[in-house]
Amino acid sequence: MGVAGPSGPVLDRDEVDRALARLGAEHEAIETSLLALQDHAGRRLLEGAELTGTTKERWGTAEASITLLWSYFDAYADALRSAREIRSRRRWSSRDDLVELTELLRGESVTVAGSASATAAAPTMAGTGRLSERFTLAELVERMNELYATSLDMVVTADAVWSALPARIDLLAAELQRTRRLAHSVGVRPGEHPSGDDLERITRTLTSLREQVVSDPLAFWAPAQGSSAPGGGRPDTTRYDREARALEEVRREIDAVLTVRQDAEARLVRLRDVLSRADRTLAEARSARGEVLAKIAASEVPAVSGPPTALQEQLAMASEYRRHAQWHRLSPLLESLEEKAEDELLRARESLTAVTAPLAVRAELRGRLDAYKAKVARLGFAEDPLLVERYDAARRMLWSAPCDLRVAEQAVLRYQQAAAEVLVPRVPGDGGPQDRRGES
Repeated sequence: MGVAGPSGPVLDRDEVDRALARLGAEHEAIETSLLALQDHAGRRLLEGAELTGTTKERWGTAEASITLLWSYFDAYADALRSAREIRSRRRWSSRDDLVELTELLRGESVTVAGSASATAAAPTMAGTGRLSERFTLAELVERMNELYATSLDMVVTADAVWSALPARIDLLAAELQRTRRLAHSVGVRPGEHPSGDDLERITRTLTSLREQVVSDPLAFWAPAQGSSAPGGGRPDTTRYDREARALEEVRREIDAVLTVRQDAEARLVRLRDVLSRADRTLAEARSARGEVLAKIAASEVPAVSGPPTALQEQLAMASEYRRHAQWHRLSPLLESLEEKAEDELLRARESLTAVTAPLAVRAELRGRLDAYKAKVARLGFAEDPLLVERYDAARRMLWSAPCDLRVAEQAVLRYQQAAAEVLVPRVPGDGGPQDRRGES
């Protein structure tokens, strides 16, 4: 190590050789990176594209940075070449050579003169926008690394968006066209069906989205949080995803319409059958109501409504839609009719149950009376005078018209009580009823 000079201690020969080797390796690495950036597909696309918005602004800066990068690299290469020439003058460098090499390798020995357009758009080390700057070789390398990183980030980001979104938009647009043809075949058209209007809106949105992606790809980039690597992040597919979901909803609607077209006749037959069963059930309920009013006294019988004419009208409309192949109108109508028809059948059954409830009560009382009579007869008390009397009284009430259910139920209960007194044995001497089967 020699005495100190303007750039610090004078380097010895070995230190100079090591510095030149390191600078040579850096030169090769920088040159390789710059050539890769120059040949990058994203950069070539940016040069040929009609850019707008954020991308246009940032590409203007990046272009100036790339131009400045090459100027820096040329200055760096010239300084390295000069240093190598000085070192190659003699095998054992003189002190003057070492002083000159030290100044060249460590001092602000590199002056970079750039054009006004290049230096105006690209940020400079001092932030002054001067047309020339002086650097040490280490500062120049650091400066080139900064410019390279920002330029590469812009190029990689644009290329990533262009590689991802336009292709996906084109695939979705192709699927959209197939869906539109299918929709047209089943009558789903703009102005006639909401899904037809949705298809038109999706078409316009995708066309506009593709134009924006091509002209301003950086507007569709979501940077990764905390990442400083070039291209850190992912393409922002929010708008694309929204339209893809909308198209999927339209496709499901069209599939439903296709299903209607395929089994419309079977569904119409089922609907007619359900409504016919509902009508027959209501007719049975009306008939039963007349029977109840004639045979049951002092009973409140609910009124029975007539057949649902509105459903019949809608069913006729559904048949017209099928006849004229208006599947998009038939689909929602059938879904509504199927639900209403099932509700109508359930209502008719409930009405029949409510109307025939008194007859069911009378039948239950008749069954109970006969069951007790059979039990009494089986145990040998069929001729018991009290039981015969109470049985005949209850039977007259239950088999006469009109039948008063409340009075008849009391008669059945009296017969049950008399039968219980006969059938339940008592201990001799307790004064209660006894089992008199032994007396006979």
